[in-house]
Amino acid sequence: MPDSNHGLGYFIVGLGVGVAVGMLMAPKSGEETRRILREKADEGRDYMKHRVDEGRDYVVKRSSELRETATGAVERGKDVLHRQKEQLSSAIDAGKQAYHESMGEGHAR
Repeated sequence: MPDSNHGLGYFIVGLGVGVAVGMLMAPKSGEETRRILREKADEGRDYMKHRVDEGRDYVVKRSSELRETATGAVERGKDVLHRQKEQLSSAIDAGKQAYHESMGEGHAR
C-alpha cells in the first residue's frame, strides 16, 4: 500500500501533462476542449474514488487482523496467568501442609 502513493502522484502528473499536450497538439473549439477537460476530470475523480475505496478496504482488513491478533494475545496472557495462579496456589497449599506436618511432629516428640 505505501508504494501506491507514488503511483497516485505519477497518475496525477501524467493526467495533467496528457491534457496539456493534447490541448497544444490538437487545438479544438472551446466547447470541445471543455468537454475533454470534463471527461479527464471525471476519469481522475473515478480513479481517486477507486483508490480511496481500496485504501478503506485495506484499513478495515488490517484493523480486523490486528484486533484478532490482540485478542489472541490477551487470551494467551490470561491462560498463562491462570496457570501461574494455580501453580502458586498449589505451592502455598503444599507449604502449609508441610508446616502443619512439621509442627505436628514437633509436638508429638
